[in-house]
Amino acid sequence: MSDQMIFKRYELKYLLTRAQRDFIQKEMEPYMVPDPHGKSTIQSLYFDTPDHLLVRRSMEHPLYKEKLRLRSYGVADGGTTVFVELKKKYDSVVYKRRVGMTEKEAEQYLFQEKPVLNTQIIHEIDYTRRRYGDLAPAMLLSYQREAFYGKEDPDFRMTFDENILWRTENLSLRSGIYGTPLLDNGQVLMEIKTKDAIPLWLASLLSEEHIYKTSFSKYGTAYQTQYNTERNGGICHYA
Repeated sequence: MSDQMIFKRYELKYLLTRAQRDFIQKEMEPYMVPDPHGKSTIQSLYFDTPDHLLVRRSMEHPLYKEKLRLRSYGVADGGTTVFVELKKKYDSVVYKRRVGMTEKEAEQYLFQEKPVLNTQIIHEIDYTRRRYGDLAPAMLLSYQREAFYGKEDPDFRMTFDENILWRTENLSLRSGIYGTPLLDNGQVLMEIKTKDAIPLWLASLLSEEHIYKTSFSKYGTAYQTQYNTERNGGICHYA
């Protein structure tokens, strides 16, 4: 099977309290509608070099950066549709290529290097894998997401992520949802995904509530947490 998608957009991130999240969701009701899939649990398996080159470069905030990950919605099995994603960011614009296949096909492609599809996106992913040479599973993140899209512009999206967990062992989409919490208790990560400017109603709302965008990467923040813990001789305890 193949489910190819290409995205080009800006992605803005905000760390909120639950009270701020509830207020924003109430105020956005005239303009946004819930995603038809409703709330979902997302798993993202990030690939990196043994010395974590991709995430370290990302944390330096370069003009260009990229990530390779395997994503599922919920816990996967061999027949579950998952997505191999190549995410690039250049000069604040996010470009994402992703290809859908079964989890079994994804394992054969990423771990056993067996060709599954012959598409332009797969060629781009293959080029990235050859360029870094030794990409392998490095970290698994999971989180609960509530997504909305604009009534007048379906390409305008807002998502709210909670219970973000990370781990560096048992790196399989089949292994269940658990790990170390990434955010403080009560924090919510809001993301605005848009091809153009933020709508005036939302810009006014964020300004009035003194809610400001932040630079935040789930993988980067989790890696920094892991690095600091190991450097200080500590142990991460999975929830």
